[in-house]
Amino acid sequence: MHILNNYYLKLLSITLLLFCFACQQDAESPQAIEDFETELSNFALYDQHGDFHELYYKSDASAVVLFIHGNACPIVRNAIPDLKKIRDSYAGKGVEFLLLNSNLQDDRTAIAKEAAEFDMDFPILVDDAQLVAEMLQLKRTAEAIVLDPATWEIIYRGPISDRIGYESQKPKAKHTYLIDALDAQLKGEIPAIQYQKGKGCLIKLKHKDQAKFANISYEHDVAPILLEKCVQCHVEGGIAPWAMTDYEQINGWSHMIREVLRVKRMPPWQADPEVGHFANDLSITNKELQTLVHWIDAGAIKDSDNDPLKAYQPKIDEWALGKPDWEITLNKESIPATGIIDYRYQEFEVGLDKDVWATAIQVKPDNKAVLHHLLVSVIYPDGFKEPINRNVSPWLDGVFASWAPGGLDVEKFPKNTGRVLPKGSKLHFQLHYTTNGKEEVDQSKIGIYYTDKEPAKEFLIAGPSNFEILIPPNEDTYRNQTTKVFDQEITLFGLAPHMHFRGKSMKYTAVYPSGEKEVLLNVPNYSFNWQRYYNLKSPKVLPAGTKIVVDAAFDNSDKNSFNPDPSKTVHWGDFSFDEMLIGYMSFQYGRRGELSMNEE
Repeated sequence: MHILNNYYLKLLSITLLLFCFACQQDAESPQAIEDFETELSNFALYDQHGDFHELYYKSDASAVVLFIHGNACPIVRNAIPDLKKIRDSYAGKGVEFLLLNSNLQDDRTAIAKEAAEFDMDFPILVDDAQLVAEMLQLKRTAEAIVLDPATWEIIYRGPISDRIGYESQKPKAKHTYLIDALDAQLKGEIPAIQYQKGKGCLIKLKHKDQAKFANISYEHDVAPILLEKCVQCHVEGGIAPWAMTDYEQINGWSHMIREVLRVKRMPPWQADPEVGHFANDLSITNKELQTLVHWIDAGAIKDSDNDPLKAYQPKIDEWALGKPDWEITLNKESIPATGIIDYRYQEFEVGLDKDVWATAIQVKPDNKAVLHHLLVSVIYPDGFKEPINRNVSPWLDGVFASWAPGGLDVEKFPKNTGRVLPKGSKLHFQLHYTTNGKEEVDQSKIGIYYTDKEPAKEFLIAGPSNFEILIPPNEDTYRNQTTKVFDQEITLFGLAPHMHFRGKSMKYTAVYPSGEKEVLLNVPNYSFNWQRYYNLKSPKVLPAGTKIVVDAAFDNSDKNSFNPDPSKTVHWGDFSFDEMLIGYMSFQYGRRGELSMNEE
């Protein structure tokens, strides 16, 4: 009995000592964030309106607040007015507020609808693949996460305050956790409370059991995705900087692969996935994205001796449609190691004894490391009636052929269409090169497939543009637009946004004679490195009187990593450090019987 008494006395002493230590620790040092990674990796997501947001783009903020959103969650709905008051009280202090929705049951349309209904005027980032939810180990909505943009460490996570509970609300909060954390951050101090358990609606993570990631097969699950979506660029001699030749390469690059997937830099397909359907879509599905990232998270393990990448045979130097009817090898161009290179031009006589109509064109860039773009226009013979008005520029309306990174190497025109190449004309080539640190040589080729039978329709290019753009220094969102009105009925086949280093986003909207509007293409994450052509999966008939509005945004701030000089006012110009606003589109006048881009 005496021994037991001594045991309980000792236990009581230890308990009291620990209690006192805990009290002292609570009083003198901040409460630690429990069981969470404190540094958040970069990611990028679309919001409820289709706008693009990259976390690290907010690096100039004094703090970033992520508030975990969920449709129909009463605690979220009741917390929004409090969050708006907090946001307004920190206006002008550099605090960024973003909402994050990772619910499986909430899609973008439903999120936008509820946001409008409850006046949630925040960007709500849609984490439909739940990769951000997995990084943050989210369990419930209504959690506020405060980030220090200098380190991207989490300095506080928990409820906004203690005002809202389950089916209960206080008239006034006793503890204002989020305000306290922001005040500390703005003073350069550590918040007294860094973690507080909150109340909110449960979030179901589809892939919560990360132990199952080890079952993902490199041979059967990962390699097929790489072969379908990545290897066409990641080959020896391809446009990508390294080749996906085998598992060893993938394993060595795996962390970089995960990073570019999370920020949507790869695959290089910048179109909003919820607007339009495109025949040349290179984007990956959420399932494919999860497979790749989860396999890397599990250690990028090779599960068998068979390596599908080793068996892949790239076809780089072939004419995709067979030997062309006319092959042109351009004159050799020597490119210096450094410097700004003026556009270079070459001319070739057509040399045909009759008018022909091109049915397909393939451009074969010789040196993709330095060739930024190649354009071809036709110099028509005197007296020939041109198929489209080219008064503004032959490099805008009526372009005959083109190539740029991410564009089409092979352009096969729709059935019963063509581009005229009359007897006595010339082909005029515009070549734009960029230096890469060493002397280079380029001698590209073009192959033209043609017929002497006049097609029913001309396949044309229009390039509405705006020469009046004037982008102020240090402006992160300068907006402008251009328009094109079709006075005849047309069939639209494809769209190709064109801007330079400061290009941020571009959207094509059809305004019909009835006044109805339809977004045809939204590119919220434009990249100058990828001059992507977006071919409509089903060509679209637009009635006479349709106006195409091309809205563009430019980023001339130092947050734009491509920006050569944010201190300069930027005008229209030919060089990459100048700017352009061009909304290229391919079309034919009139209606076609069968609207399919896949006709033989």
